[in-house]
Amino acid sequence: MERDDIIEYSLDAHHSEEAGRKIRRKIWMVTLFLAVVTAVEVTLGAYWKEWFDLSAWNNIKLVYVVLTLIKAGYIVAVFMHLGDERRNIRAIILLPYALFILYLVFIAIFESNLVHQTWLRYL
Repeated sequence: MERDDIIEYSLDAHHSEEAGRKIRRKIWMVTLFLAVVTAVEVTLGAYWKEWFDLSAWNNIKLVYVVLTLIKAGYIVAVFMHLGDERRNIRAIILLPYALFILYLVFIAIFESNLVHQTWLRYL
């Protein structure tokens, strides 16, 4: 039995060749951007001991966090179509997540300092 309620979406694509080129170019640009950011992260992770001294490790971790957040925001904007929404809608959706991430970073820093001070007291 063949179902007649299934829509074949590929047959419903009514766009010109120029629009198709524009879509393919956007896909390639997204892929290139994510690949470059990932390559920077991997290169930094592989060669940080050779390029920097041990005191730069905290800055390298900060760079990782920033690059990861940039990639996550870009993925949300492009693949979840949040970049096409109005500015207020984007703020309503992203602001709680940004506040939560800042809260987690604050707690991680505060608690790690507290643990470090406690260990120093007993050593």
